[in-house]
Amino acid sequence: MFWYFILACVILVVGSMLGYILRKSTAEKKIRSAESQAHELLNAAKKELENKRRELLLESKDKLYKDRNNFEEQTRNRRRELQTLENRLHQKEEIMERRMDTLDNRERDFQGREKELNKLQNQVQQKQSELQNVIKEQKSRLEEISNLTAEAAKKLLIETMSSEARRDASRLISQIEDDAKETADRKAQRIITMAIQRGASEYTAECTISVVQLPNDEMKGRIIGREGRNIRALETAAGVDLIVDDTPEAVIISSFDMVRREVARLALEKLLGDGRIHPARIEEIVAKTKLEVEKMIKEAGEQALLETGVTGLHPEIIKLLGRLRFRTSYGQNVLQHSLEVAHLAGIMATELNADAKLANRAGLLHDIGKAVDREIEGAHAQIGANLAAKYNEPASIVHCIAAHHGEIEFQSLEAVLVQAADAISASRPGARRENVETYIKRLEKLEAISMSFNGVSKAYAIQAGRELRIIVKENEVEDRATVLLAKDIAKKIEEELEYPGLIKVTVIRETRAVEFAK
Repeated sequence: MFWYFILACVILVVGSMLGYILRKSTAEKKIRSAESQAHELLNAAKKELENKRRELLLESKDKLYKDRNNFEEQTRNRRRELQTLENRLHQKEEIMERRMDTLDNRERDFQGREKELNKLQNQVQQKQSELQNVIKEQKSRLEEISNLTAEAAKKLLIETMSSEARRDASRLISQIEDDAKETADRKAQRIITMAIQRGASEYTAECTISVVQLPNDEMKGRIIGREGRNIRALETAAGVDLIVDDTPEAVIISSFDMVRREVARLALEKLLGDGRIHPARIEEIVAKTKLEVEKMIKEAGEQALLETGVTGLHPEIIKLLGRLRFRTSYGQNVLQHSLEVAHLAGIMATELNADAKLANRAGLLHDIGKAVDREIEGAHAQIGANLAAKYNEPASIVHCIAAHHGEIEFQSLEAVLVQAADAISASRPGARRENVETYIKRLEKLEAISMSFNGVSKAYAIQAGRELRIIVKENEVEDRATVLLAKDIAKKIEEELEYPGLIKVTVIRETRAVEFAK
């Protein structure tokens, strides 16, 4: 048993030793494996670190290269700028040096001239002193000879010359007055007669109607339309009164406003030529015709400038001048009247050696206020002067316009000539007709009264002033309010106007809905 125990102990010891050896060998293997892995990781880290270092180095070199290039470019630009500034400074220095040399030369020249002037002044002073001595000697001798002092002799001479001058002056004045009385009337008549003869033109008094010829009487029915729709549409769109009566193959357009009448006439002629006559087509044609008439107005103003030779007018003044073609004064066309006044004033100014261009320009523009006097309160002479001043016309032109009716004092000969030419043109036989002007003013007043009420969009005086048609804004005036509005307008007309017969006041409120099918 003992031996078995010893054997077991030996086996146990041997097994323990073998186990220790095996564990140690395993541990050493693990340590060597771990060391190998650590060494590999360390090598990989070193390689990655080296790569990062190289990348950073390359980036820093690239950035440094770019920065160096930018710096060198900025340096070159700065050098060029400095070189340019240096060249400019050098040029300025050269210019300054030349100027300094010139100033030095001038200064030396001035100094030389100053010395010469001083010498001359000294010589003049010496001569003056010598002359004063001579004059004193002569005075003393004269006093001894005449037994009179210098003051007494001077007084006697002045009195003698004054009396002789008065006699000569009175005789000369009397002679001048006689000559002026004999020749003034004759010369004025000659100048005015010559101006009228050179500017002679025929007049046809403007009226308030236009006649449109029809191809046949059947067209009257188409113009009237079903239940009068076409004729009402044309009258409303153009603001005129269309008279379709028994006159064969003719329709009469009546309106106090020549622009409206011309628009209606041209529109009706286009409708007759086109053949399509219905309310929508009528409104379209009237709108296009209004644009054509505006173009005609501009062309009329430009043609007036060509006829008179006036240049440099503001475009707005040219338009206003063209509007005078459709404006009358007592039946006389205002544009034709203005052209005649321009010619008359220019001719008379030439004969009197005045400013003919100024008189011609002022004569052309003297009635420019009538182009807008229906829209602005005040006398047309003052309105025209304000318009001329607004559009930078010279003060002399503004004065001629303002003074052509004698409302202010004349300050130039040209203003007097414009006033005289205006009177000559207006007083020619057949040039004017007073009832037309009164008629126009009454119709203008009717429309002005209507437009003074709130909600009124348009107002037209038609039927020679016997009817007033008023179109109101549908979004501001209700249907029930139109009755009260008609009564208020009629009452105000009764209070402010005097007129024969009756005036019919018609208030129209119309709502339209427009949509397009696509």
